[in-house]
Amino acid sequence: MLPSLFISHGSPMLALEPGASGPALVKLAADMPRPNAIVVVSAHWESPHLRLTAGEKPQTWHDFGGFPAELYTVQYPAPGAPQLAEDIAQQLNDAGLPAQLDAQRPFDHGAWVPLSLMYPNADIPVLQLSLPSHLGPELQTRVGRALASLRAQGILLIGSGSITHNLGALNWRAGPEVITPWAKEFRDWMVEKLAADDEAALHQYRHLAPHAMRNHPSEEHLLPLFFAHGAGGAFSVVHAGFTYGALGMDIYRFD
Repeated sequence: MLPSLFISHGSPMLALEPGASGPALVKLAADMPRPNAIVVVSAHWESPHLRLTAGEKPQTWHDFGGFPAELYTVQYPAPGAPQLAEDIAQQLNDAGLPAQLDAQRPFDHGAWVPLSLMYPNADIPVLQLSLPSHLGPELQTRVGRALASLRAQGILLIGSGSITHNLGALNWRAGPEVITPWAKEFRDWMVEKLAADDEAALHQYRHLAPHAMRNHPSEEHLLPLFFAHGAGGAFSVVHAGFTYGALGMDIYRFD
């Protein structure tokens, strides 16, 4: 059975400058059976209600600005899976979580950037599931649980966001050895609660975790973690680290 994953995807430049995360993602993919398909919940597709990509050939969306021209030439032409999308939508509906199909939505960088390192041939079907971020962690846990059975079908479930994400507080000149204390304290609290499988505390992280609001002024980059946690089992840290002082690059696995 495949695990579910939480991947901190960092800057879009990860696709060209993978740093320490790149080898970790490559090794992670090599250590798992090849998926039959991949379902990604990305921080970069917020929506009022659940939506699911259903196009046969989704485009690669460079949904960012101000980066080197080379980054905008990167393509990730993975196929979609319209029939699988219909099946997953039905599975969500049966769980009381209705989802609409979206045949036009392209892959945003929360999906294609980490996948370009894990599966560079782009030959595995990929679906994206949207993030109704206004409904908080509890919904993402429910969605993960509703889709957990897909893991036994060889479908890899990924939540793509960031364990810490306050772009206004980053030191863009800091090397990987620089770690901001308030970011580390939050990350360490989350790891402790994940290891203990303390779902109640995790759902209340904004009130209980140290520096929660400072690390996540808005929730969208942490919520995919709850999808991965809900879909998986035993927690382990695949990779841990920070860039720019306070941008967490952790990768977690739930077996």
